[in-house]
Amino acid sequence: MSRQYAKLQNVVDEIRRVTDFVPTVAVVLGSGLGDFAKEIDKVAEVKYTSLSDFPVSTVSGHEGKFIFGKVGKTNVVCMQGRVHFYEGYTTKEVVMPIRIMKMLGAKTLVLTNAAGGLNSSFKVGDFMQITGHISSFVPSPLIGENVDELGERFPDMTEVYDKNLITYINDIASNLDIEIKQGVYLQTTGPNYETPEEIKMFGLLGADAVGMSTAVEAMVACSMGMKVAGISLITNLAAGLGNKLSHEEVKQVASEKTEVFKKLLYNVLENI
Repeated sequence: MSRQYAKLQNVVDEIRRVTDFVPTVAVVLGSGLGDFAKEIDKVAEVKYTSLSDFPVSTVSGHEGKFIFGKVGKTNVVCMQGRVHFYEGYTTKEVVMPIRIMKMLGAKTLVLTNAAGGLNSSFKVGDFMQITGHISSFVPSPLIGENVDELGERFPDMTEVYDKNLITYINDIASNLDIEIKQGVYLQTTGPNYETPEEIKMFGLLGADAVGMSTAVEAMVACSMGMKVAGISLITNLAAGLGNKLSHEEVKQVASEKTEVFKKLLYNVLENI
């Protein structure tokens, strides 16, 4: 057993001492969605701070705990607060919670985030389903020792976001009369927002939205054989396309769209 896998297994064992609940779907709650945890028929919760050598959320609005329970008939484990590369963690540490949720039994991962819009057809408050991503601006979380128990050394990334889940979420959104667009998400390191010149470059590369999370999480989930879905809330227009950027604006827009986002996510999970 590799040292890295042994470390992961130790965290799994610590969680199992709290609950034997087996999730089938893992969820990462982005900015403004932390309150969704109240919608879960909770069985147990585990704070990140109670786990050995586990990264802890330091960003306002990210509480930092796993929530276990049911949404409808679906067994879920939910990250109420993710960790980010810009907090000083390595990307390998950032994706540690994803690996843990997979080891606990989750076969599907639903990622949510707040993002800046690049696509000229997007407006603040839009939802975008992620159909692909660009992760080249952050270090790969797969660099270093490979965990053979969790995935191969050179995983294929042709289809990170599951096409069946994309169709399924589109159908759910349509039934709820919620408009949801599609696009490519690009992850940067943060914590600074991008310059207008960088945004122009990202647009030329084919990005529709930009943010500081998600792509590395999706990459690792894909490498472990999980089905992945991603939904972004466009909380601002990217640099040079709208107002001066601030985290307060992101939180404000996320708060205004919370109820709609929660409704969409609940129905996605309930019927997945």
